[in-house]
Amino acid sequence: MEPRTYPEFSTHYPLLLTTFMKRPVRFYPQETGVVYRNPDSGQYYRFTWSEWYERVSRLAGALGKTLGVKCGKPGDRVATMAFNHHRHLELYYAVPCTGTVLHPINVRLSLDHIVHTITHAEDKVVFFDDSLLPMVERIYEKIKHTVEKFVYMSDAPGRPQTSIGPLYEYEELLAGQPPSFAWPNLDEDTPATLCYTTATTGMPKGVMFTHRQLYLFTLHTMLGRSWNSDPASVHLGESAVSMINTPLFHIHGWGAPYMCAFAANKMVLPGRFTVEGFCELTQTEKVTTSGLVPTMLAMLVEYEELGKYDLSSLKNVSIGGAALPLGLRSKAERMIPGFNPISGYGMTETAPTTIVSFIKKSLAHLPKEKLDEIRVKTGLPLPGLEVEVVGESGRSVPRDNETIGEIVIRGPWVMEEYQKDPQKTAEAWRDGWFHTGDMAKVDAENYVTIVDRMTDMIRSGSEMVPCVLLENLTATADFILEAVYVGAPDPKWGERPFAIVKLVPGAEEDEEDIMKFLETEGVAKGKITKWMLPDYVLITIEIPKTSVGKFDKRTIKVRLDEFLAKARRMHEPPKSTKRR
Repeated sequence: MEPRTYPEFSTHYPLLLTTFMKRPVRFYPQETGVVYRNPDSGQYYRFTWSEWYERVSRLAGALGKTLGVKCGKPGDRVATMAFNHHRHLELYYAVPCTGTVLHPINVRLSLDHIVHTITHAEDKVVFFDDSLLPMVERIYEKIKHTVEKFVYMSDAPGRPQTSIGPLYEYEELLAGQPPSFAWPNLDEDTPATLCYTTATTGMPKGVMFTHRQLYLFTLHTMLGRSWNSDPASVHLGESAVSMINTPLFHIHGWGAPYMCAFAANKMVLPGRFTVEGFCELTQTEKVTTSGLVPTMLAMLVEYEELGKYDLSSLKNVSIGGAALPLGLRSKAERMIPGFNPISGYGMTETAPTTIVSFIKKSLAHLPKEKLDEIRVKTGLPLPGLEVEVVGESGRSVPRDNETIGEIVIRGPWVMEEYQKDPQKTAEAWRDGWFHTGDMAKVDAENYVTIVDRMTDMIRSGSEMVPCVLLENLTATADFILEAVYVGAPDPKWGERPFAIVKLVPGAEEDEEDIMKFLETEGVAKGKITKWMLPDYVLITIEIPKTSVGKFDKRTIKVRLDEFLAKARRMHEPPKSTKRR
């Protein structure tokens, strides 16, 4: 009899999220693996890896036995409406590792969009935070015919008085289950998560990711970080302590729950991001790495009591969601010892990370000022992905750091399709590439720099004005904290640049100072041309942001007349928009 080779346990061994979950439990069972601080009460909750794994196992048992969730390909959808706490992290593993699909809902979307994602996904169960009870009550009548069961999550015991039902309480669910679970040997192509875009136009679009995709995404992201030749980069390995600020409802929390578990890094969960909470947790837990969007970083820079906290443990900070202006980076470096921000680019459709800030070994010898210029570029593609910047002809643009084209991507964790939307899928996938709709340029060293969304470029006469270029330049001024540019309507040129600026606390500069800075540091040094200078400047206290901390240009454009009425007209439009 010919011996059996068991390919399912060798050459066909499945790539599953279960592998990430089991590693820290086996090697470091008694080490603290998860820390959660309630942002309202300030109370801390600490779990060893063994305790955390037991809770995940109990939750897995409750999904099938109590809630009736069925696994499959794809399995039932289980939605979460939750912030960053240990229960949400437990759901991140219990749901997909049982063969069901996790659908983290962006709770900062409009109620109509939230209802759409729930009904479109056909969610069977919704887990939600106590603080979000009023929101769930408001949409209950619209989703009760889709959702069969609801689970209430709170640090306080008991269930609330509500019309929502049938309603279960999270801790009661866990208490009724055994502390171990027989995890199934799933096919690696089993769907694991379902994420929805934030829908800058139209309704949110759904994207499904398999275990295999998330496994390869995680490993290649970790590999890309370890290859970085940046002399300022600190590789902490298993000793890293990571604070997960990126909402877990936003594109897998940028992959942190997967990378941290696999590397056995202690995960620190702040609930919701606050500047005070970030500083306290960094000091108390000796946080070494974290992820922030530029607006969070700006909030830290302007925090008046920043100096009273010991943030010296902080070594690496990933910046995503928007481009990192060199000026904001410089301000943060002066205020936070050892601060070494890492830029990156991604989107819902790519799980999200595709391009990261990276110093090539051939450039590591350059002086700091030159390295800083490279560090704020979007970066180089992660290993395992193909990324090109192409013109309208579909051919790659010249590597001259000037010619603008669209970023196209393909690779093992790029989405296959938009759920139930073949038309949008066909529009995105053309000629064997996923078309992102993001515009960029490429330099001689192959570094990619994001210029703008295709839909956000200012069209002035026959020229295209890249907003990100102007935003980054403006934010380098010492007295400017944030800057956003949009197009203001013009009867002759179609659109002209309009700058909306937030100053650093205590700054007394005005609109003329902003223009003088742009002329001196931009026009005179050849970074921009004179016709790119804004016709309007508005100094404001707050700039509208999206649910993920990006500048909300959609809202700005809707309220454009209101903002223009408060702005200062700086000069008449240029006589010509032709480059000289």
